[in-house]
Amino acid sequence: MMQAIRYHQHGGPGVLQLEQVPEPVPQEGEVLVRIAAAGVLPVDWKIRKGLIPIPQIYPVIPGTAFAGVIAGIGLGVTGFEIGQEVFGRSTNGTYAEYTTAPAGSVALKPSSISFEEGATICGGATTAWCAMKQAGIKAGDRVFIHGAGGGVGLFAVQFAKWKGATVTGTAGPSNIDFIRSIGVDNPIDYTAARFEEGLEGQFDFVLDTIGGATLERSWLLLKRGGALLTITGQPPIERGEKEGVRVLRSTLASQEDLIEIAELLDKGIVQTRVQAIFPLREARQAHTRSEDGHGRGRIVLQVIE
Repeated sequence: MMQAIRYHQHGGPGVLQLEQVPEPVPQEGEVLVRIAAAGVLPVDWKIRKGLIPIPQIYPVIPGTAFAGVIAGIGLGVTGFEIGQEVFGRSTNGTYAEYTTAPAGSVALKPSSISFEEGATICGGATTAWCAMKQAGIKAGDRVFIHGAGGGVGLFAVQFAKWKGATVTGTAGPSNIDFIRSIGVDNPIDYTAARFEEGLEGQFDFVLDTIGGATLERSWLLLKRGGALLTITGQPPIERGEKEGVRVLRSTLASQEDLIEIAELLDKGIVQTRVQAIFPLREARQAHTRSEDGHGRGRIVLQVIE
């Protein structure tokens, strides 16, 4: 048996319960991971609240992002050994002491970063990495990133700068100095001015992490033939066709992507930021903090204390 956070119905943070559940068994092609830390992504609480209409079988263990130690290996898995420190993505829930994951969605964690930092990669760095790849960002491009200090945005800024792009990013007043420190060339305090004023038609790529009215106003920023990716809902394909803009879809990172991201972190070319750490038993508080928004980096659950 193991400890895990589960919920038995949609609702507020109060539906999250710490329970004793059976430890999972790795199937063919999977590894068993003893979780040290799990990332708390905004999508986790949106699913919990029923805001994202996906089929679920209750009870649900939330979470997809993790860092931990290989504790078991399923049939057919090569390249991993028990005891190795890893990070990755699981669809079987990560707010728990153990999870299973396909071997192809796991990579070795650099020894230079902590488990808590490793838990920020999937759903944060991976989302930003895939966005930059899809957009084909190259030296000289102009990139606009909403929420540049958040769990996705801070990586997107660094990846775009690594590619040689010029980056404009938005943040609240308390994060302006931070986003400048990670490479934003033109930081915009979205509470002080309309972000699109004076920047109409100047950008090759816009990454939207906010949605709603922010996404609607972002069309003005793009050059004709530019690209837009939103991580907040269905990609507005038809609107893109009318505007002459490539609308991209979010994709999942491959194991090769995970390895490349890990190398950049290990070399110090890219840095992550942990906003707050909560013990597993305080998952409710972690979700409340995530729902409040406006943070810097990723919230993490510490499973091994």
